[in-house]
Amino acid sequence: MIKHEAIEKNAFLLLVLSFFAVTIGGIVEIVPLFYLENTIERVVGMRPYTPLELAGRNVYIREGCYTCHSQMIRPFRDEVERYGPYSLAAESMYDHPFQWGSKRTGPDLARVGDRYSDSWHVEHLIDPRALVPESVMPPYSFLVRTSQRTDDIGEHLEANRMVGVPYSDDMIANAERDMRAQVDPDGEGVDGLLARYGDNVRIRDFDGNPDMLTEMDALVAYLQMLGTLVDFELYDADAPENLR
Repeated sequence: MIKHEAIEKNAFLLLVLSFFAVTIGGIVEIVPLFYLENTIERVVGMRPYTPLELAGRNVYIREGCYTCHSQMIRPFRDEVERYGPYSLAAESMYDHPFQWGSKRTGPDLARVGDRYSDSWHVEHLIDPRALVPESVMPPYSFLVRTSQRTDDIGEHLEANRMVGVPYSDDMIANAERDMRAQVDPDGEGVDGLLARYGDNVRIRDFDGNPDMLTEMDALVAYLQMLGTLVDFELYDADAPENLR
Protein backbone atom coordinates (compact mmCIF):
# COMPACT_ATOMS: atom_id res chain seq x y z
CA MET A 1 0.00 0.00 0.00
CA ILE A 2 1.39 3.34 -1.06
CA LYS A 3 1.47 5.86 1.76
CA HIS A 4 -0.17 9.25 1.23
CA GLU A 5 3.12 11.02 1.98
CA ALA A 6 4.85 9.15 -0.84
CA ILE A 7 2.19 10.26 -3.31
CA GLU A 8 2.45 13.91 -2.28
CA LYS A 9 6.26 13.92 -2.64
CA ASN A 10 6.22 12.28 -6.09
CA ALA A 11 4.86 14.84 -8.55
CA PHE A 12 4.64 12.37 -11.44
CA LEU A 13 2.78 9.77 -9.37
CA LEU A 14 0.40 12.43 -8.03
CA LEU A 15 -0.30 13.60 -11.60
CA VAL A 16 -1.02 10.07 -12.84
CA LEU A 17 -3.33 9.22 -9.95
CA SER A 18 -5.13 12.56 -10.25
CA PHE A 19 -5.65 11.88 -13.95
CA PHE A 20 -7.20 8.49 -13.23
CA ALA A 21 -9.43 9.94 -10.50
CA VAL A 22 -10.72 12.69 -12.80
CA THR A 23 -11.19 10.23 -15.67
CA ILE A 24 -13.23 7.81 -13.57
CA GLY A 25 -15.34 10.63 -12.14
CA GLY A 26 -15.96 12.04 -15.62
CA ILE A 27 -17.02 8.68 -16.99
CA VAL A 28 -19.44 8.13 -14.11
CA GLU A 29 -21.08 11.51 -14.81
CA ILE A 30 -21.07 11.49 -18.61
CA VAL A 31 -21.84 7.90 -19.64
CA PRO A 32 -25.39 7.82 -18.17
CA LEU A 33 -26.32 10.83 -20.32
CA PHE A 34 -25.91 8.72 -23.48
CA TYR A 35 -28.63 6.38 -22.27
CA LEU A 36 -31.17 9.07 -21.40
CA GLU A 37 -33.69 9.97 -24.09
CA ASN A 38 -33.69 13.59 -23.00
CA THR A 39 -32.09 15.41 -20.09
CA ILE A 40 -34.61 18.27 -20.32
CA GLU A 41 -38.22 17.77 -19.29
CA ARG A 42 -40.44 19.01 -22.09
CA VAL A 43 -43.32 21.39 -21.40
CA VAL A 44 -46.49 22.03 -23.35
CA GLY A 45 -46.24 24.93 -25.79
CA MET A 46 -42.53 24.97 -26.55
CA ARG A 47 -41.66 25.19 -30.24
CA PRO A 48 -38.69 26.29 -32.37
CA TYR A 49 -38.41 29.95 -33.28
CA THR A 50 -40.17 31.06 -36.44
CA PRO A 51 -37.80 32.37 -39.15
CA LEU A 52 -38.66 35.99 -38.25
CA GLU A 53 -38.13 35.38 -34.52
CA LEU A 54 -34.83 33.62 -35.20
CA ALA A 55 -33.70 36.56 -37.34
CA GLY A 56 -34.68 38.90 -34.51
CA ARG A 57 -32.72 36.79 -32.07
CA ASN A 58 -29.70 37.09 -34.36
CA VAL A 59 -30.08 40.89 -34.29
CA TYR A 60 -30.40 40.75 -30.48
CA ILE A 61 -27.13 38.82 -30.22
CA ARG A 62 -25.36 40.91 -32.87
CA GLU A 63 -26.12 44.16 -31.06
CA GLY A 64 -24.92 42.75 -27.72
CA CYS A 65 -28.26 43.06 -25.91
CA TYR A 66 -27.32 40.06 -23.76
CA THR A 67 -24.54 42.08 -22.09
CA CYS A 68 -27.12 44.21 -20.25
CA HIS A 69 -30.24 42.00 -20.17
CA SER A 70 -30.51 38.51 -18.76
CA GLN A 71 -33.13 35.98 -19.81
CA MET A 72 -33.31 33.81 -16.72
CA ILE A 73 -35.61 34.35 -13.74
CA ARG A 74 -34.22 32.59 -10.70
CA PRO A 75 -36.55 30.74 -8.28
CA PHE A 76 -36.45 33.50 -5.65
CA ARG A 77 -39.50 35.32 -4.38
CA ASP A 78 -38.27 38.80 -5.26
CA GLU A 79 -37.54 37.79 -8.86
CA VAL A 80 -40.77 35.87 -9.34
CA GLU A 81 -42.83 38.78 -7.98
CA ARG A 82 -41.07 41.26 -10.26
CA TYR A 83 -40.67 39.30 -13.48
CA GLY A 84 -43.06 36.34 -13.35
CA PRO A 85 -42.71 32.54 -13.04
CA TYR A 86 -39.14 31.34 -12.73
CA SER A 87 -37.43 30.09 -15.87
CA LEU A 88 -37.59 26.44 -16.89
CA ALA A 89 -34.75 24.57 -18.60
CA ALA A 90 -37.12 23.62 -21.43
CA GLU A 91 -37.59 27.28 -22.33
CA SER A 92 -33.95 27.41 -23.49
CA MET A 93 -33.87 24.02 -25.20
CA TYR A 94 -33.79 25.57 -28.67
CA ASP A 95 -31.38 28.40 -27.80
CA HIS A 96 -27.94 28.22 -29.41
CA PRO A 97 -26.37 29.95 -27.59
CA PHE A 98 -28.66 30.47 -24.60
CA GLN A 99 -29.25 34.02 -23.35
CA TRP A 100 -29.30 33.50 -19.59
CA GLY A 101 -26.85 36.35 -19.04
CA SER A 102 -24.83 37.26 -15.99
CA LYS A 103 -25.54 40.99 -15.62
CA ARG A 104 -28.62 43.18 -15.39
CA THR A 105 -27.91 46.76 -16.33
CA GLY A 106 -31.47 46.64 -17.67
CA PRO A 107 -34.32 44.38 -16.52
CA ASP A 108 -34.56 40.65 -17.20
CA LEU A 109 -36.38 39.97 -20.48
CA ALA A 110 -37.40 36.32 -20.01
CA ARG A 111 -41.09 37.32 -19.68
CA VAL A 112 -41.13 40.58 -21.65
CA GLY A 113 -43.39 39.18 -24.40
CA ASP A 114 -46.79 40.90 -24.62
CA ARG A 115 -46.02 43.17 -21.65
CA TYR A 116 -45.68 46.20 -23.90
CA SER A 117 -47.15 47.13 -27.26
CA ASP A 118 -45.19 46.87 -30.49
CA SER A 119 -45.14 50.67 -30.76
CA TRP A 120 -43.65 50.90 -27.25
CA HIS A 121 -40.80 48.59 -28.22
CA VAL A 122 -40.18 50.47 -31.46
CA GLU A 123 -40.12 53.85 -29.71
CA HIS A 124 -37.95 52.46 -26.90
CA LEU A 125 -35.42 51.07 -29.37
CA ILE A 126 -35.37 54.31 -31.37
CA ASP A 127 -34.98 56.58 -28.33
CA PRO A 128 -34.75 54.73 -25.00
CA ARG A 129 -34.75 57.86 -22.85
CA ALA A 130 -38.00 59.11 -24.39
CA LEU A 131 -39.78 56.37 -22.44
CA VAL A 132 -37.31 55.57 -19.64
CA PRO A 133 -35.45 58.80 -18.75
CA GLU A 134 -32.90 57.05 -16.53
CA SER A 135 -31.99 54.48 -19.21
CA VAL A 136 -28.35 54.12 -20.30
CA MET A 137 -29.30 52.00 -23.31
CA PRO A 138 -27.96 53.26 -26.65
CA PRO A 139 -30.46 54.05 -29.44
CA TYR A 140 -31.08 51.54 -32.22
CA SER A 141 -33.01 53.78 -34.59
CA PHE A 142 -31.15 52.37 -37.59
CA LEU A 143 -33.04 49.09 -37.22
CA VAL A 144 -36.25 50.67 -38.50
CA ARG A 145 -34.41 51.78 -41.66
CA THR A 146 -32.49 48.54 -42.22
CA SER A 147 -34.07 45.95 -44.48
CA GLN A 148 -34.12 42.46 -42.98
CA ARG A 149 -32.24 39.97 -45.13
CA THR A 150 -34.42 36.99 -46.09
CA ASP A 151 -32.49 34.99 -48.69
CA ASP A 152 -30.25 33.20 -46.18
CA ILE A 153 -32.76 32.43 -43.41
CA GLY A 154 -33.15 28.83 -44.59
CA GLU A 155 -29.43 28.33 -43.95
CA HIS A 156 -29.87 29.63 -40.40
CA LEU A 157 -32.60 27.05 -39.80
CA GLU A 158 -30.36 24.33 -41.25
CA ALA A 159 -27.50 25.34 -38.95
CA ASN A 160 -29.81 25.16 -35.94
CA ARG A 161 -31.08 21.76 -37.03
CA MET A 162 -27.50 20.49 -37.01
CA VAL A 163 -27.30 21.23 -33.27
CA GLY A 164 -30.63 19.63 -32.42
CA VAL A 165 -33.43 22.09 -33.15
CA PRO A 166 -36.24 20.07 -34.81
CA TYR A 167 -36.68 22.13 -37.97
CA SER A 168 -38.24 19.97 -40.67
CA ASP A 169 -37.38 19.98 -44.37
CA ASP A 170 -40.69 21.76 -44.95
CA MET A 171 -39.80 24.50 -42.44
CA ILE A 172 -36.42 25.03 -44.09
CA ALA A 173 -37.83 25.04 -47.62
CA ASN A 174 -40.46 27.64 -46.68
CA ALA A 175 -38.31 29.72 -44.33
CA GLU A 176 -38.24 32.88 -46.45
CA ARG A 177 -41.96 32.63 -47.20
CA ASP A 178 -42.78 32.12 -43.52
CA MET A 179 -40.64 35.10 -42.54
CA ARG A 180 -42.57 37.41 -44.86
CA ALA A 181 -45.92 35.86 -43.90
CA GLN A 182 -45.46 36.74 -40.21
CA VAL A 183 -45.60 40.47 -40.95
CA ASP A 184 -48.48 40.15 -43.44
CA PRO A 185 -51.64 38.92 -41.68
CA ASP A 186 -53.66 39.21 -44.90
CA GLY A 187 -51.15 37.32 -47.02
CA GLU A 188 -51.47 33.87 -48.54
CA GLY A 189 -48.65 32.36 -46.49
CA VAL A 190 -50.27 32.70 -43.06
CA ASP A 191 -51.96 29.29 -43.09
CA GLY A 192 -48.70 27.57 -43.94
CA LEU A 193 -46.87 29.45 -41.19
CA LEU A 194 -49.44 28.41 -38.59
CA ALA A 195 -49.45 24.83 -39.83
CA ARG A 196 -45.69 24.59 -39.35
CA TYR A 197 -45.31 26.48 -36.06
CA GLY A 198 -48.69 26.27 -34.34
CA ASP A 199 -51.28 28.84 -33.36
CA ASN A 200 -49.08 30.65 -30.84
CA VAL A 201 -47.41 32.84 -33.45
CA ARG A 202 -47.85 36.62 -33.50
CA ILE A 203 -48.69 37.67 -37.05
CA ARG A 204 -48.71 41.39 -37.73
CA ASP A 205 -46.61 44.31 -38.90
CA PHE A 206 -44.38 44.95 -35.89
CA ASP A 207 -42.60 48.19 -36.74
CA GLY A 208 -45.53 50.18 -38.17
CA ASN A 209 -44.18 50.19 -41.71
CA PRO A 210 -46.03 47.55 -43.79
CA ASP A 211 -44.13 48.52 -46.95
CA MET A 212 -40.79 47.20 -45.68
CA LEU A 213 -39.59 44.15 -43.74
CA THR A 214 -37.00 45.55 -41.36
CA GLU A 215 -34.63 44.37 -38.66
CA MET A 216 -36.92 46.24 -36.27
CA ASP A 217 -39.76 43.91 -37.31
CA ALA A 218 -37.57 40.90 -36.56
CA LEU A 219 -36.28 42.14 -33.20
CA VAL A 220 -39.72 43.17 -31.92
CA ALA A 221 -41.19 39.83 -33.07
CA TYR A 222 -38.51 38.06 -31.04
CA LEU A 223 -39.06 40.22 -27.94
CA GLN A 224 -42.84 39.78 -28.11
CA MET A 225 -42.63 35.98 -27.97
CA LEU A 226 -40.20 35.76 -25.04
CA GLY A 227 -41.85 33.96 -22.14
CA THR A 228 -45.19 33.50 -23.90
CA LEU A 229 -44.98 29.91 -25.13
CA VAL A 230 -45.64 28.19 -21.79
CA ASP A 231 -49.03 28.79 -20.18
CA PHE A 232 -48.18 28.70 -16.49
CA GLU A 233 -51.85 28.96 -15.53
CA LEU A 234 -52.20 25.32 -16.59
CA TYR A 235 -49.82 24.20 -13.88
CA ASP A 236 -49.49 24.39 -10.14
CA ALA A 237 -46.58 26.69 -9.43
CA ASP A 238 -45.77 24.70 -6.30
CA ALA A 239 -45.54 21.44 -8.23
CA PRO A 240 -42.87 21.89 -10.90
CA GLU A 241 -42.86 18.15 -11.49
CA ASN A 242 -46.16 18.68 -13.36
CA LEU A 243 -44.40 20.78 -15.99
CA ARG A 244 -43.77 17.88 -18.35
